[in-house]
Amino acid sequence: MLKAKDLRDQTSEELQAQCNDCRKSLFRLVNESKQAKKAEKPHLIREKRKDIARLLTVIHQKQLAKQQSAV
Repeated sequence: MLKAKDLRDQTSEELQAQCNDCRKSLFRLVNESKQAKKAEKPHLIREKRKDIARLLTVIHQKQLAKQQSAV
C-alpha cells in the first residue's frame, strides 16, 4: 500500500509512471479473476484501485500548487 506522504516527495513524472504501472497490474488482476471465475487474492484489486486514487490525488495537488505558484 502506498502512503500519500511518501508520494509527495516524488516528481510528477515518477508519479505518472507509477500510476501507469498500477493500472497495468490492476488490469492483470481483473483479467485473472474473470478468467478463473474466482480471484485468489480479491483484496489486491481494491488495494490497487485505492493506490491509483492516491496517486491521482497527489498528481492533482502538485498541478494545483504549480498553477498557484505561477499566479
